[in-house]
Amino acid sequence: YERVIDQTDRGEKTADLLLSSAMDLQVKLANDGYAQNLGNLVPDWPSWARWRNSLFGLTFEPSVIVYHKPSFKGLKPPENRTELAEILSSEGNRFFRRAGTYDIERSGLGFLFLARDSEHSRAIWRLVNAMGSAGVKLYSNSSSILERVADGRLALGYNILGSYAQAWVDKFPDLGVILPKDYTVVMTRIALVPKAASHPDLGRQLLTFLMSRRGQAVMARDLKLPALHPDIAGENTAFAFKAKFGSRLRPIPIGPGLVAYLDQVKRARFIDRWNKALRGE
Repeated sequence: YERVIDQTDRGEKTADLLLSSAMDLQVKLANDGYAQNLGNLVPDWPSWARWRNSLFGLTFEPSVIVYHKPSFKGLKPPENRTELAEILSSEGNRFFRRAGTYDIERSGLGFLFLARDSEHSRAIWRLVNAMGSAGVKLYSNSSSILERVADGRLALGYNILGSYAQAWVDKFPDLGVILPKDYTVVMTRIALVPKAASHPDLGRQLLTFLMSRRGQAVMARDLKLPALHPDIAGENTAFAFKAKFGSRLRPIPIGPGLVAYLDQVKRARFIDRWNKALRGE
């Protein structure tokens, strides 16, 4: 993000294509004039996954709850956030200091997921309060949480990026994944061709490939990133997720609303509320 801005402002050339999971930063680049208008590359691309013909989402990645199956022996795993809060509150001995989630002060993705939670449900703060009472452990990335849930040091992890979680599930049979039934937030990795791209035609060609049926199939099969293309119906695709989970899926729309998360005053207020909820205030 900073490199594209610095090189463009100095009159230099920059990358041909920029692909990032930092949805808010990608939108800010386009909003501030650092992305090219590429036209309507794929006419039937979902409207929520593109903006001003400059930003295009490429993946369909739910935020999930992961859990250590042996740690839930004799206890039904939570299916929604209300049940998760109840378990953390009622099973204090079993789960104290054994729940993990992102530290939203250090993880941009963690901040984004929790911000979306707060927009979908006011009850999210009850869950944060329950996590605080249960001695939740905070981490800056998914891998740290998944590693600890997989080996049983943690019993569960909240708001974990589903594409990473599935890769761990394939290796560790004791790891389970839950898409919350109340709602499941879905993020997408956004691609853009910078205004100062060294070879904008090549950037556009690569992006066109990544949005094609073939490119999306490669991403789903080889990179284990769920494909967004509406016409691909195999495993690890948006089509498959929608067929199975339906209306509970809540994609984060690409647009100027994401820039609000970068406002430092709003961000500070949100983090303050998070910390107070963790302390039970």
